[in-house]
Amino acid sequence: MIKQEVQDTFRTIRPSILYFGTPVVLLTTLSEDGSTNISPLSSAWALGSRIILGIGNGGKGLENLSRTGECVINLPDSSLWEQVEKLAPLTGKSPVPDNKRELYRFERDKFSAAGFTPLPSVCVKPLRIRECPLQIEASLVQVHPSDGFCIVETESRAVHAEERIVLGEHYVNPAAWNPLIYSFRHYFGLDAEKGKSFKSET
Repeated sequence: MIKQEVQDTFRTIRPSILYFGTPVVLLTTLSEDGSTNISPLSSAWALGSRIILGIGNGGKGLENLSRTGECVINLPDSSLWEQVEKLAPLTGKSPVPDNKRELYRFERDKFSAAGFTPLPSVCVKPLRIRECPLQIEASLVQVHPSDGFCIVETESRAVHAEERIVLGEHYVNPAAWNPLIYSFRHYFGLDAEKGKSFKSET
């Protein structure tokens, strides 16, 4: 039987979101007009060469990826949190969907809006983000629809890493790599908090 004093150190809560701490992804996809859209994502993880993304329904990123089957998974480091946050209230959808009108505005050129530099990709058409130290070109494998979002499986095709975080010939140096982490709508590196999202309630 669990002692009462141990039980008393926990409380049952109902958080409005469950972003318990995952790397930020800036997903680049190709729009119909040939421009590259940037979608900030807070749900991503890797298993082998597969990268799983959680993407909300109705956004331009999911629409583009479903249509073209290609993307770049750009991983910012913690120094880029303010530029990432500049993307947060933007959408590539025009007109802006009804459910986004109060908080979001349309922006075609998200590179300029966030102060990012486009780089050509090697295997896919969407552009990479120069400022992100890790960039993974990927192909769509499968989309699993869920309630309000989709679980998207992608397959890595090429990985680009900035020289300063490379160890040896093929490894990322974890001591040099400081990913931007999104935890309950606040931004962290692997050290102190960097800032918070415009949607944060704390």
